[in-house]
Amino acid sequence: MPDAKRRRTIPQGLTAVALLFCGVVAQAADLNEAIRLFRTGKYAETVEIGAVGVEENPFSEQFPVLKLRAEMHLGRYAEALATLDKGLQQFPASLQLRTLGREVCRFNGQSERVAKFDEEIAALVSQTPWRYSDVANQVALGKWMLGQGIDPKKVLTSTFNEVKRRNPTFIDVHLAIGDLALEKHDYQMAGDAFQQAVKLDPENADAWLGVAKSFAPSDDAKTSAAMQKVFELNADHVEALLLRIDNQIDQERYEEAEKLLGQIATVNPQHPLLFAYRAIIAHLRNQPEKEQQQRQAALKHWADNPAVDFLIGKKLSQKYRFAEGETYQRQALTFDAKYLPAKAQLAQDLLRLGQEEEGLKLAEEVYEADGYNVFAHNLVTLQEELKKFRTLEADGLLLRMDAREADIYGSRVLALLQRAKSELGAKYEVELKQPIIVELFPRQQDFAIRTFGMPGGRGFLGVCFGTVITANSPASQGTTPSCWEATLWHEFCHVVTLNKTNNKMPRWLSEGISVYEERQENLAWGQSMNPRYREMILGDDLTPVSQLSSAFLSPKSAEHLQFAYFESSLVVEFLIEKHGLEILKKVLVDLSVGMPINESLVRYAGSTAALDAEFAQFARERAQALAPEADFSTPELPRRASAEQLEAYLREHPTNYAALSRLAQQFISEQKWDAAKVPLAKLRELYPRDASAAGGNALLAIVHRELGENKQEREVLNLLAELSPDDVGTFDRLTKLTLEAEEWDSTRKYAAQWLAVNPLIPEPHRRMAVAAEKLEDDDLATESYRALLALNPFDPAEAHFRLASALRRLGKLEEAKREVLLALEETPRYEAAQKLLLEIVGNSEIETRIPQEE
Repeated sequence: MPDAKRRRTIPQGLTAVALLFCGVVAQAADLNEAIRLFRTGKYAETVEIGAVGVEENPFSEQFPVLKLRAEMHLGRYAEALATLDKGLQQFPASLQLRTLGREVCRFNGQSERVAKFDEEIAALVSQTPWRYSDVANQVALGKWMLGQGIDPKKVLTSTFNEVKRRNPTFIDVHLAIGDLALEKHDYQMAGDAFQQAVKLDPENADAWLGVAKSFAPSDDAKTSAAMQKVFELNADHVEALLLRIDNQIDQERYEEAEKLLGQIATVNPQHPLLFAYRAIIAHLRNQPEKEQQQRQAALKHWADNPAVDFLIGKKLSQKYRFAEGETYQRQALTFDAKYLPAKAQLAQDLLRLGQEEEGLKLAEEVYEADGYNVFAHNLVTLQEELKKFRTLEADGLLLRMDAREADIYGSRVLALLQRAKSELGAKYEVELKQPIIVELFPRQQDFAIRTFGMPGGRGFLGVCFGTVITANSPASQGTTPSCWEATLWHEFCHVVTLNKTNNKMPRWLSEGISVYEERQENLAWGQSMNPRYREMILGDDLTPVSQLSSAFLSPKSAEHLQFAYFESSLVVEFLIEKHGLEILKKVLVDLSVGMPINESLVRYAGSTAALDAEFAQFARERAQALAPEADFSTPELPRRASAEQLEAYLREHPTNYAALSRLAQQFISEQKWDAAKVPLAKLRELYPRDASAAGGNALLAIVHRELGENKQEREVLNLLAELSPDDVGTFDRLTKLTLEAEEWDSTRKYAAQWLAVNPLIPEPHRRMAVAAEKLEDDDLATESYRALLALNPFDPAEAHFRLASALRRLGKLEEAKREVLLALEETPRYEAAQKLLLEIVGNSEIETRIPQEE
C-alpha cells in the first residue's frame, strides 16, 4: 500500500515542466493502482488509495468517482454520501458524480435529491454540452438517459454507437451496449459487445461476466468458461456471485446458495439483493416470518427500491408460483409505477394466470414505453396472430386454435380435454373452479413467444402454468408430429396436480405423475422401459428419490433429462404400488401448504435412506425384467459386416441383440425374406414388446408384407400399434389392411390413432369416414367428412355428397341440402347428388305440411 504521507525526491535542476510531468505520472500510477485494486475486488484498499488520491490530486475527479464506487460496493452508504458531497464541492459541474450520486442518495434516504440531480444534469448538459463531450461523460450521460425513460434505441444509436465510432477501443462503451442489450434480451448484440470488450481488455471481470450472461440461454460451455474467468480475476465479484446464487436457487440447491450469500455478506453486508435472495429461499422453505424479515432488511437503506420485490417475485414465478409473483410485482410497481421490469414480469404472470386482458394491456404499456423490449414486442406482435384463432368452449374449458385446424379436429381436442378434466379431476379429488385456457399454436415460434416470451424452446411439445396450457399443434412439428392426445393428457394432468398443490410441487413429482397418468390412460403413451433406460438404471445413472430435483435442474445431457421424466414416473408408480394412491394424494396436500417434498415423503414412506434404497431395488427389478436373456452390448464387428461375419459372431454370442438385428436387416436388404425370419424370431423371443424401428417386430412386419402374408403382418402391426403412440406408418398400413378385410371397427380404431398424431392430412379422415358409414355411425361420418372438406380433398363433390347423405340420415335436412348443392356446384351432372337433392326437397315439403303440435 502507498504511504499516505509519501515523499517524492525531486532531483536538483528539474524544470517546472519536468516537475509537472512527474506529478502527472505519479497521479496516473496511483489511479491505475486504484483501478487494479477495484477490479480485483480489493474494495477497502481502493477506498484508502482513493482517499489519498482525492487529497493529492485535487484536479482529477476520477479519484472521488472510484472511491465512491468502492464504498458503495462495500455497503458503506453514509461514507459514499460524504465522498459525494466532498467531490461535488471540488467538481461542482461533474456529470459522473451526479449520475453515480443518484444511487448514493437513494441508499441514504434522500430520494428528493435524486430528482434535483436529474434537473441539474439536464441543465448542465443543455448549458455547456462541450464540457461533457468526452467519451467517459458521454457513456455516463447515455446511462442516465436510459434511466430517464429515453428510447433505448435512440440512446444506442445517437450516444453509445457514436462513442464507439469516435473511440472504438473505449471499453466502457462496449460494456454499456452489452448491458443494454442484455436488459432487452438481445443476446446476439450483447454477446458481440462483451466479446469485443474481452478482446480489448482480457483482464476485465465485468466483460467476462457479460459474456457469461450472453451465452447463458444458448451455450453452457461458454458460460461456464466465462464464469470461471470472472472468479479468477475477482473471487469476490458480487454480481457474478449473485448470478451463481440465482442458478443454485433454480436447481433447488439452497444450502449452496446460502454459502455464496455468506460470501457476499463479507463484501457488502448491506447489499439489498443479499436479503432479497434470502427472502426467496425462506419463501420456498415455507418460512413466511423469515421471508418478511429478510425483505425488510433488503429495504432498510432504500425503502422503496422496486428491484427487491421484482427479484423476489420473478424467482417465485420461475418456480410456477405465479400468484405470489404477481403480488410482489404489484408491490414493486407501488414503489415505482414506471419500473418496466416489474411491469413486464407482471404482464407475463397475469397471462399465465389466465388474466389476459390486464396482462396484454400491461405488455402494450411496456412496448409503448420501450420499443426495444423484445418480450413486449413479441407478445404484442403475437396478438395479431391470436386474433385469427377460434375459441371453442365447453365445461369450463376455453380452447383456442387456428380457425382452419379448429374445423378439422377442434371437436376431438375439446372432447379429449373434457374427458381429462372429468377423469383426472375425480381421481385426484380436484374441482377446477377457474376456466382452463388451452392454446394450440401451428407455428413453433408463436408457441415459444406465448410460453417463454422469446423464440426458442424447441423440444417442448406443451407447457402448463396451472390454469393455462400452451402447446404446439401438429402443424408446427413438420413431417414427424408427436401424439397430440398424449401431450394434452400429460399437460392437463399438470393442471390437476398444480391446482391441488397451489403450484407448490417439485418438477420431478409433477412430471412423474403426468407421465405415469399417460401410461394409465394408454399403454402406448408416456415413456416406458427400454434397453437404454435399462442400462442407465443398472449402471450409475439412477438418481435417489431424495435428489430427483437435480436430475431435472442440472441434467448431464438431454438424454439424462429424458431419463429423469421416466425415472420420476417410475417413482410415482412405486409409491402407488407400495403405499397406495391415497398416500400420494396426502403428499400433494402437504405440498399445498408449503411442506418440503422430502419431509412429506418421510411421513408416509419411511426414512429418506430407506425410501431411496427401496425405490432403487424396485427400479432394478423393473429393468432386469426387460428382456432378461438379451445381450444388449455393442458387438465387436466391422461397420459393414457381411451376413457370414454376423452369423459367425452370433454362434459365439447367440443373444446379442444388435448383431441379430443387423443380420436380419442384411437379409432384408438382400431380399432373403425367409432367411430374415430366423434372426427375427430370436429377436422377438428375447424382447417381444420392442417397438423400435430396428427391432424384431418392425422388421418382421416388413418381411410379412413383402411375402404377402397379410394375416401375419396384421398380428405384428397390431402389437406395434399398442406400443407406439405416433407410428403413422403402422396406422396407415393397418387402416388399409382392415379396410380391405372389411373390419370396420378395427379401421375406426387405427384411424383414430392416426388422427391423434396427424389430423392435418386427408387420408385418415377419408378412411375413418368409410368405416363410420359402414358402422352406421352418422355422427362420426359427419365429423369426418367435414374435416376432409376442410383439407381440400381431391374430389370435393364426393365428400359433399357423402356428408349430405349422413346429414339427411340424421334428419338435418337444411344442412344436408346445403351440402348436396355444393356437390352439384362442383359437378352439375352428378346424378346421385341430383337424386338426393330431390329426396331432401321432397321431405322438406312434406314436413312443412304436417301441423306442428302446440
